[in-house]
Amino acid sequence: MAIVLNHTIVPARDKHAAAKFFAEIFGLECGEPGFFAPVQVNEQLHLLFDTDSDFKTQHYAFHVSDAEFDAIFGRIKAAGLAYGSGPDAPDNGKLNNWGGGRGVYFRSPGGHLLELMTVAQ
Repeated sequence: MAIVLNHTIVPARDKHAAAKFFAEIFGLECGEPGFFAPVQVNEQLHLLFDTDSDFKTQHYAFHVSDAEFDAIFGRIKAAGLAYGSGPDAPDNGKLNNWGGGRGVYFRSPGGHLLELMTVAQ
């Protein structure tokens, strides 16, 4: 059996608002809130948002299809979010073409750096 990441905890100042933001931008749905505010990313991966007042921001990278990239990037622009071509330039308004695909970085309201890529790195 291959080892598969099942879930990870995503710290947020408001777990419900953070899960809702992520789900809306990525075109997903929030699960039933309980101790965590869950978002199922795919069959294997769940992000479990948890309220925390003191956390370091993280980098979360997602390999997506071209169609998913177009849809998510459209929602990023519609939401008026700053975006950019790299982790050191998440607000330069450009995309990257690393590995022959497209990539973009943007920040969640809680400060986490989110990355989309059409070619896995």
